[in-house]
Amino acid sequence: MRRDEIPRPGEPRPGDWTSGPWSPVEPHGAEPGRGRRRERSGWFPDGPAEYPPPAEEPDFREPDFREPDFREPDFREPDSRKQASRKRVSEEPDADPESVARAICLRLLTMAPRTRAQLADALRRRAVPEWAAESVLERFSEVGLIDDEAFAAAWVSSRHAGRGLARRALAQELRHRGVDEETVKEAVDQLDPEQEAETARALVRRKLATTRGADPQARIRRLAGMLARKGYSPGLAFRIVREALEAEGVEPEDLPDGPI
Repeated sequence: MRRDEIPRPGEPRPGDWTSGPWSPVEPHGAEPGRGRRRERSGWFPDGPAEYPPPAEEPDFREPDFREPDFREPDFREPDSRKQASRKRVSEEPDADPESVARAICLRLLTMAPRTRAQLADALRRRAVPEWAAESVLERFSEVGLIDDEAFAAAWVSSRHAGRGLARRALAQELRHRGVDEETVKEAVDQLDPEQEAETARALVRRKLATTRGADPQARIRRLAGMLARKGYSPGLAFRIVREALEAEGVEPEDLPDGPI
């Protein structure tokens, strides 16, 4: 250590923390309070403690995104539960009952053909006054927008060709839709009995392969039950099934003589 590096009295020595401004005791020869250690608080030796504000914790929560609605649009009739909360005509004092009834009927007829009874039920559920509903229905019938005879004829033709339904099942469906008995009879009478039997044969031929390997009586029960659910009489169903099994090679002795 050179002479100029020797500390004077009161000066801190290198590496000596027992003297100097940070010494807990006053150094030799120093004025009282001059070399006393300062209370260190915070980040700075001078002045009050000023701690930096604590950092905010990051928010790891998932963002609140609503899931997209992929549901199919609701094309059901206004009498469904979802649309039952619509205001009734009686709750809308400014609405014209006939205009509302006309709009309801046009919307229903645009979606699918309807009978007069179906439209009347829809207007009744919307609390349309009876006089307004009857006026609109009568007007629609005059211009041909409502035609129960044409509806019944088209229903019988399409359901018999598409589903193979017999006259009894078709008549039941038309009655359920409010078609009067005379119109129902006229519509189902357009089915020829031979045409009905031919449709039953086609249904049995389509189902016959799925019953192979079963007992003949079990096959008769399954096939005849299928025809019965479509409205065919037990006698006709048994006759058609028996003919199909005999044509397939089943011995007549193994078949019953009448419906099971």
